[in-house]
Amino acid sequence: MLDTIIIGGGAAGLSCALVLGSAIKKDFAKEKKVAIITHQKTSHLQNAKFNNVLGLKPGTTGASILTEGVIQLKTLYPEVTQIKKEKAIEIIKTQQGFNLITNKSTYKTKRIVVAVGYTNLITIKGLENYIKPHPKAAQKKDRIWLENKNHLVASNLYVAGTLAGWRSQFAIACGSGAHVATDILTLWNNGKHTKIHDKI
Repeated sequence: MLDTIIIGGGAAGLSCALVLGSAIKKDFAKEKKVAIITHQKTSHLQNAKFNNVLGLKPGTTGASILTEGVIQLKTLYPEVTQIKKEKAIEIIKTQQGFNLITNKSTYKTKRIVVAVGYTNLITIKGLENYIKPHPKAAQKKDRIWLENKNHLVASNLYVAGTLAGWRSQFAIACGSGAHVATDILTLWNNGKHTKIHDKI
């Protein structure tokens, strides 16, 4: 049984995984098992180039961030299991949490973070009742969001990034993933508001 599984290896998903991974060795998180499905094929980062993001060298490509992000996660926080070459197919609510079915396996988990893109091509069964037209995208683009309150769709079911209703901006997606991660850290830490900072 996993504690948390993140669906999506783009900006929001990787940011969420990095923050959760940075807490794994803390006393309140020692027994927590986290995984991420690093599916990136449909990520909008594939074609992106960044000149206006604080801390990134101008001209940095989204494709390089996708590649380097999974390496960063594996190098710094190998405790976070990376599930590659699998795609989420269905989410089934259970008494203990959820069963997440992929094209290759089934994972039991207490909570799920959905961090995939906001196109209407989403094919994960079990989310249909939450899909609504995106509130901050041009109507002609036919974008969607998972209706949520402060990233929470339903009990222990979170959404991050553009699918959470945010605009398609790299820094916003990263922040959304980190926001969800700190909400989960707070749950792990018995409701005490929690964030993780590294210091010199």
